Amino acid sequence: MPRYEYRCRTCGDTFELSRPMAESSDPAACPSGHDDTVKLLSTVAVGGSASSPAPAPRSGGGGGGGCCGGGCCG
Repeated sequence: MPRYEYRCRTCGDTFELSRPMAESSDPAACPSGHDDTVKLLSTVAVGGSASSPAPAPRSGGGGGGGCCGGGCCG
């Protein structure tokens, strides 16, 4: 079951709840009993490692992004 992170607007505490995805936007009371909470946007890194630097941008002509950034389009 996924875990979601919430912040209480009343006391400022951050807490997590495990709940089904269908209930992720339902109201959540903080552990101190306050009802004014907001779901936080969590970022998740998948794959790689923290010690690996991001790849350097390729130099040379063309530029751009998507599939046409490296000359695959004629």
